[in-house]
Amino acid sequence: MYALFLVLNDTDYLDEVLARFVDVGVRGATILDSQGMAGALAGSHGSDIPFFGSLKVLFEGARPYNKTIFTVLESEELVERTVAAVKDVLGDIDSPGVGFMFSVPIGKVYRLHESQ
Repeated sequence: MYALFLVLNDTDYLDEVLARFVDVGVRGATILDSQGMAGALAGSHGSDIPFFGSLKVLFEGARPYNKTIFTVLESEELVERTVAAVKDVLGDIDSPGVGFMFSVPIGKVYRLHESQ
């Protein structure tokens, strides 16, 4: 089993990405509102510090918030299909600012159920 994480900077693609997840067989995912370090620093009150001020100029126009999506997938093949689907939606994901994905192997999964 694998956990796949996607940090999606352009949230306009969220619905399309989730639709493609369903198309390739992803049965569920969790979506979190998130913010990158650059966005947090650019919006912080530390702009009077020279280092943070230069960062703010560097990241002007960047989106301050993004979505982090994660899902648990049963096989490496499903990970590859899901990654391909995301790349199909987003185009060149290697371009700066689009976002990024990574997967990690999972040792065990514990399903929690309501007691009856």
